[in-house]
Amino acid sequence: MRAQLRRAMYDLVEEALVDSEITADLRDRYVDRRDGLIALIHPMDRVPKTWLLTRFAPRLSALLTKRNRGQDNPLRLRVAIHPGDVPYDETGWFGEDMDIAIDLLDAPVLKDQLRQTPAPLVVAVSDQIHRSVIRHGYDGIDESAFVPLIQLEVNGGQYRGWVHVPGESLQGF
Repeated sequence: MRAQLRRAMYDLVEEALVDSEITADLRDRYVDRRDGLIALIHPMDRVPKTWLLTRFAPRLSALLTKRNRGQDNPLRLRVAIHPGDVPYDETGWFGEDMDIAIDLLDAPVLKDQLRQTPAPLVVAVSDQIHRSVIRHGYDGIDESAFVPLIQLEVNGGQYRGWVHVPGESLQGF
């Protein structure tokens, strides 16, 4: 069962990315996390950050909902979105921006939110994404749908994460 869920996760993330016009040539190979994956998307004008929120997250949520209908073992995912520089050496990807994204993804409050909602997807975005994208009111992005629930300390710095459940309001959380 675990292998089937893992394969479904990879397939659905890939489909959601491609449907969002974030094709393989615009990103690196996935980084495997055993129970998850990391998709590193190249910073370029062809992939505006807004697409991660207006195309990718809604598409992934819809694909998960469709896949989970009638399933005894539904697939439910957490997604973290953070921009930055991620260096690579012979042992893999590393750096503070990678640490921030992983800590957002692994934040207990994000895991709690996924447990408490029937939705198949919860999304965490860094304060940097909130400041540079969400608060500007781009079409398809509702600033009030993101709630500042995550506090992180990474390499001595304090960071905030904002949580969103596509299709739900977190105002009472």
